[in-house]
Amino acid sequence: MEIRQFLGLAGYYRRFIEGFSKIVKSMTKVTQKGIKFDWGEKEENAFHLIKQKLCSAPILALPEGSEDFVVYCDASHKGLGAVLMQREKVIAYASRQFKIHEKNYTTHHPELGSVVFALKIWRHYLYGTKCTVFTNHKSLQHILDQKELNMRQRRWLEILSDYNCDIRYHPGNANVVADALSRKERDKPLRVQALVMTISLNLPKQIEEAQIEALKP
Repeated sequence: MEIRQFLGLAGYYRRFIEGFSKIVKSMTKVTQKGIKFDWGEKEENAFHLIKQKLCSAPILALPEGSEDFVVYCDASHKGLGAVLMQREKVIAYASRQFKIHEKNYTTHHPELGSVVFALKIWRHYLYGTKCTVFTNHKSLQHILDQKELNMRQRRWLEILSDYNCDIRYHPGNANVVADALSRKERDKPLRVQALVMTISLNLPKQIEEAQIEALKP
């Protein structure tokens, strides 16, 4: 089941990945009905290759200006997921698991929570500009018109009022990226394993000149 979810996530951006079908062929085969599940080195290599390509250019892009931002949100029984896009380019992914007390929310609570989660985490992009938020829960389109709200909903609506966002319905089967992120389980907290920096060619020279300048009496 999780392999199918991953393939759905990756497949949403297949147009950005050269040779996508060829890479995932072995993974797709093991998910077919009547086929024995046999996950070997070939499938593992394909899995890591697709993950690598999803996280490299041109998938993740830098924002250009402060317009045309689109947010896709989803919540499952496991957690929240969101994707920030601009002009059909992915700017960032975000997801987290539910806290213990959040698992008892009613259906519309997590969906509203996923919207608030996305707006808060990407506040530096979305505050002060118009954006479109897609969710797979129809009632959120009309939540601003509701008269009876609990304290949590009111607090979240206060946060929403700080943003100029247009909330729209997006069917769950079409919102595959945020959906896959919200259902992803994490066994351990994320830790930084590596940091890649791009250094311009003249940076070493600039450092040397600064050191010489600092040593002058």
